[in-house]
Amino acid sequence: MNTAYAETEPSRAEVDALAGPTVVEFGTPWCGYCRAAQPLIAGAFASHPQVQHLKIEDGSGLPLGRSFGVRLWPTLVFMRNGREITRLVRPTSLDQIRQALQRIDPSAK
Repeated sequence: MNTAYAETEPSRAEVDALAGPTVVEFGTPWCGYCRAAQPLIAGAFASHPQVQHLKIEDGSGLPLGRSFGVRLWPTLVFMRNGREITRLVRPTSLDQIRQALQRIDPSAK
């Protein structure tokens, strides 16, 4: 589980070209909601090790977050083959995240 947010974001085209199941997490290291969600996110990802997880530090005017319409942190965008399947904003339960992961990674047990 990656706990650090990348300060350099990929382009939207690069994200849209990702193959397989991917979660793009937008947030910041100082965001209280982001920090509170980390144990839930880590717990949910434990049974989905093959899902790619990109943690992107977001902020006002940053193009990737704006292209996804991110307004609150953390926002988790669940994608399969570059296409958004679902998203969670400020998740508060492990089950929410597990259910969303199951939608992009149905082969996981």
